[in-house]
Amino acid sequence: MSFPSDDERARLLLGRVVSRRGFLGNAFSGLAGIGLAGLLAEDLSARSNDADRSARWIPGQGMTHFPAKAKRILQVFCPGGVSHLDLWEHKPELERRHGNPLPGEEDFLSFQGKNGNLMRSPWPFVPRGESGKMISSMLPHLAKHVDDIAFVHSMTSKTNTHGPGCVFMNTGHDTEGFPATGAWLSYALGRENEDLPAYVALPDVRGEPPNGKANWSNGFLPARHQAIVLADHQPIRNLERPDDISLETEADTLDFLNTLNTRHADARPGDEELRARIAAYELAGRMQVSAPEVTDLGSEPSSIHRLYGTDDPNPLKAAYARNCLLARRMLERGVRCVNLYCASRASGVDGLLNWDAHRTLKPDYERHVPIFDQPTAALLSDLKARGLLDETLVLWTTEFGRMPTHQQGTTGRDHNPDGFTCWMMGPGVRGGASHGATDPFGRRAEVDPVTVWDYYATVLHLLGFDHTKLTYYHNGLDRRLTDVHGQVLQSILA
Repeated sequence: MSFPSDDERARLLLGRVVSRRGFLGNAFSGLAGIGLAGLLAEDLSARSNDADRSARWIPGQGMTHFPAKAKRILQVFCPGGVSHLDLWEHKPELERRHGNPLPGEEDFLSFQGKNGNLMRSPWPFVPRGESGKMISSMLPHLAKHVDDIAFVHSMTSKTNTHGPGCVFMNTGHDTEGFPATGAWLSYALGRENEDLPAYVALPDVRGEPPNGKANWSNGFLPARHQAIVLADHQPIRNLERPDDISLETEADTLDFLNTLNTRHADARPGDEELRARIAAYELAGRMQVSAPEVTDLGSEPSSIHRLYGTDDPNPLKAAYARNCLLARRMLERGVRCVNLYCASRASGVDGLLNWDAHRTLKPDYERHVPIFDQPTAALLSDLKARGLLDETLVLWTTEFGRMPTHQQGTTGRDHNPDGFTCWMMGPGVRGGASHGATDPFGRRAEVDPVTVWDYYATVLHLLGFDHTKLTYYHNGLDRRLTDVHGQVLQSILA
């Protein structure tokens, strides 16, 4: 059976309107038919465009929507809500008005209750680099990289709670069950090195971040896209072949196991969890050879260990430094995305294990910043020296910022999701740039506010993807990392 063309359909519809009496009777059906013809034409056009797009881009095959600037991501995440006012964004007015009430919000109640007066940073800000970027004097090592960094000073979040805030920053959604950025990248590009995972999470020696594994989950994407979790202090177990099993015996066993797995999977088509589990075990087999080499930090020269601070007398700093070095080794061997964490979830004492400085900002940050500064700066320097920064997009993120006031009765700051700083550097990023700003006190994003979705729309753009077209069909919706939002931040693109 053939259907009339759009032109033929229009002629048939118009032919029905033959008299003034018939006009009103046929107007509705005629207009509906013309509208239907238009919708059919749009649908056919959309399907044609989808077909063309599908021909150009296939998930997991290393293809992108358009030429990419970056091939991989390093995301450094500092859980606890890092204070933009004490590290990244200089506020002279806050210094001048120190000790006065916050205008218009004298009785503001934030996450933990009533706030006191405005509180300047305990540390001076100093100009750094050719750009003269004002940055905290607490960051002498990272300050050397300011001319390569694009700061986003007008970030906002939709939550002021740590768990949802961390998950929101990592997945674009403030509830669990959604894929993390690295999982989307694994889905979009696949593995670059067949002997290593596409996505690796390196938790801090102090523990996992708030909401734990939800920060590197595959969500509704196939299970093979979740992160492999390891760290220098958390090596992969059972990699060594027992002495009483020969290479030949092991090879024969693996061949037989592969036969059983394939037969089992073929009998259960569409079982993604099963196939992902099989693929994970196959990858584990290959990692028996690759992982020991990747994680062998002892093969690095002493100059590199001094650069990172892996033998620092502070055991927390040394452990984070070793994870930084491990991150570089992963990236240079083709891991698509590395999530590197500096600090963990909250403890019984605020600010002890992460950046959540509610009570005592100064001693808390004098504990955390030295752990973070040198190793992170060394990682950036090492990537740059090896040419890896030409292909690696570096992201620094946290779940929200802090208030410009002190909490009543304390010398700490409460949560502030209304304005904070994140940054990025690497290929396609305009170094030395600063996008947006909070108000003169640092309370709210005032100039060019940015959402998490805008931030990741920009990240995906640099990776060669239109964030509106990187989708996965789930529960009746084409899901995206950027949900239904997001604008690329053109001002920080080179």
